[in-house]
Amino acid sequence: MPEALSKDESEVTFEALTPHIGSLAHGIDVSKPVPPAVMTRLRRELADRSVIVLRDQSLTPEQLIAVSRDFGPLEKHVLSNFCLPDHPEIFVVSNIIEDGRHIGAHGGSKQYHSDLSYLPEPSMGSLFYCLECPEDGGETAFASMFAAFDALPEDRKKWLAERDGVHDYVWNYERAHLQNRAPLTEEQKAKTPPVLHPSVRTHPENGRPALFISEVFTRSFEGEDEAESQALIHELMEFAAQPAFVYAHKWRSGDLIIWDNRSAVHKAMPFDEAKSRRRMHRTTITGDRPYFNG
Repeated sequence: MPEALSKDESEVTFEALTPHIGSLAHGIDVSKPVPPAVMTRLRRELADRSVIVLRDQSLTPEQLIAVSRDFGPLEKHVLSNFCLPDHPEIFVVSNIIEDGRHIGAHGGSKQYHSDLSYLPEPSMGSLFYCLECPEDGGETAFASMFAAFDALPEDRKKWLAERDGVHDYVWNYERAHLQNRAPLTEEQKAKTPPVLHPSVRTHPENGRPALFISEVFTRSFEGEDEAESQALIHELMEFAAQPAFVYAHKWRSGDLIIWDNRSAVHKAMPFDEAKSRRRMHRTTITGDRPYFNG
């Protein structure tokens, strides 16, 4: 006989946002402690659908940190100058200027990427909480790397499964951010040397294979020409970004999105940064070393 659901569990439902990626959660208020049975369902839904949207949340920094820790230990971002004062676990993403300086990281990546893929143990996932957002533009788009890998030709799958990618934070920062951010210090560079990761990774919770590359952090395939690697990475990311594999989220204040960096990539969509305000708080969950169980 099936085990009866608790009241907390029975009020929780998930609604698919697209066929391949994204679920809208109902019946969960993460400003309060999340019951273990509900957290188990959240983790399972995240593993299978890669992105979970929770609407109408009202969270203090402490509450955001608390629910984030339910998923695992938290990272502290290398750009500590953009972390929330007294809360180093929260990375501020914003175009707002106060007292002559940006209060958060601005000009975010408009290319698909997986957060912290340049670390030996990349991020498991992130929680992104909206405090202010523009009326037009500024969406966050997510692409399913499960679906992208599944749809590739078999010969391409085999080639990728036999290759590691070189993920390089400093390479990306110096080509993409020096126009709107300060140069990295030598200490910051030393903390982020290039790392190798499998180009296809096995999700540790459901065993599904996912493409694990991006135009942002993957510099090349190990042992392959960099220019040729870049051309192939661009081709693969265009394939992954086709509309059938993408969910684009239109933000409103109080939205909280949880995403799985092991199976999804994301990017910021443009908006009028001169006339609109955007202020988001992000926490980043510590992950483990990617592997491919071929």
